[in-house]
Amino acid sequence: MWTLPEPMLAAPVPDPTLLPGWAGEVKWDGWRALLSWDDGRLVLRSRRGTDLAPSFPEVRAGLVQLPEATALDGELIVWEGERLAFERLQRRLQRRGADAARLAAQWPAHFVAFDLLRLAGTDTTKWPYRRRRAALEDLFTEHQLTAPWALCPSTTDPATVREWLTRWTAVGVEGVVFKRLEGLYEPNARGWRKHKIRETEDAVVGAFTGPPDAPRTLLLGRYDPAGRLRYIGRSTTLPQSAGRAIAALLIPAGSGHPWTGWTFSAGWGTRESLRVTLVMPELVVEVGVDVARDSAGRWRHPARWHRARADLSPADIPPFEPALTN
Repeated sequence: MWTLPEPMLAAPVPDPTLLPGWAGEVKWDGWRALLSWDDGRLVLRSRRGTDLAPSFPEVRAGLVQLPEATALDGELIVWEGERLAFERLQRRLQRRGADAARLAAQWPAHFVAFDLLRLAGTDTTKWPYRRRRAALEDLFTEHQLTAPWALCPSTTDPATVREWLTRWTAVGVEGVVFKRLEGLYEPNARGWRKHKIRETEDAVVGAFTGPPDAPRTLLLGRYDPAGRLRYIGRSTTLPQSAGRAIAALLIPAGSGHPWTGWTFSAGWGTRESLRVTLVMPELVVEVGVDVARDSAGRWRHPARWHRARADLSPADIPPFEPALTN
């Protein structure tokens, strides 16, 4: 019996230039998923092998559109208004039965296909990307696939890639994936390349984790127009030298800290809470962030440390703005 291969992976690159002999695809803010539909049996699993099928009944319902012996690589995404909503997707991963059906109706997922692994019983992973892509487009056209199926955009035009990286980020697109036109689908190999859009932003330190003489991570916020300090995200682990240097700039919190009594999650998909030390929200730092946001406008991925901005005060940085929704 044919089985799904391990997913092909991508190595990060700093340069967003689309090179000759390569194609670019949109990098979605979603959940990587591999799908196989064969002899009435659905396999829908994550990159790490988690069975996703019970959580997404709308995908199973959409199988009537697919021909037998088909296998796809893609991304599960959920839209909220005109923006991708990763947190809506995240909340669906542990739901089953009636709960999964209710959320499928409220926050339906799409399977954005970006590679073809099997077609009419033929293993296509040894085909070059150029041929796999053409066959994938034909699959969508010939079977007139509609929701929950969606075809990931692909281009060999550098100008189109630049447009994605400048105009599509507003809806939550993370960047671009590059694939060699003559490249095969190689399980576990980092033969693709990915460029994630990153920028630097300023934020106020409201708390930290780790020892007071060398904080490990910073919990960051911004004031909203009403004067409330809103939590927007956490930093990656600080270099030891940065942790020691910033310790001297942090002042222990007095009474009335705006985050008193709050709990902070250790990360997506975990109920573990962080042990934090509150500090006076006075120090501004510059961090590197990508474009992924949750529906509240917070950074979904940890921010990379750049530097302390002792030359700025919290009043100097832009106010917190929640994500736009319909």
